[in-house]
Amino acid sequence: MSRIGKLPVRIPAGVTVDVNDRTCVVKGPKGELSLALHERINLHVQDGAVAVSVANPDEKRDRALWGLFRVLVANCIEGVEKGFQKQLEIRGVGYRATVEGQQLLLNLGYSHPVYFPIPAGTSITVEKNVITISGVDKQLVGELAAKIRKLRPPEPYKGKGIRYVGEHVRQKAGKVVKAAGVK
Repeated sequence: MSRIGKLPVRIPAGVTVDVNDRTCVVKGPKGELSLALHERINLHVQDGAVAVSVANPDEKRDRALWGLFRVLVANCIEGVEKGFQKQLEIRGVGYRATVEGQQLLLNLGYSHPVYFPIPAGTSITVEKNVITISGVDKQLVGELAAKIRKLRPPEPYKGKGIRYVGEHVRQKAGKVVKAAGVK
């Protein structure tokens, strides 16, 4: 049996979970999310918790789906209750970011500025050299952070680029200059 899948997901106060046909709709103070359910997955809402079950718990594929959908439902509930956020740090001389309307303007050492559209359901703020991405959908927030980081990943010699806050980038040694006096 799936160890994660069989654990019920507690529904906090202020959050509602509705299961209609093959869709789970979660509403809360931060927003609303919907999750399309796999045909082998069943959700049961009872006693302030969501229980996930599968058609055949002895099949390996069903056990994998069981744990996956339990975590997806838990992420939806946490997202509409608290929200998710990722932080990126910009390092480099002249590298900066600003928010202009529904776009993120990035100057990353290229010959042109990079405009990155901010999708609906997320918000981006910039303070000094830290970009904060927040929203209710964990997958969307993580995907946005990865796409922004991909615009200028940190390089291993000087460490310039965009990195996650707290990410450690190993620095390589540059060229070693030979000792003076050697021909």
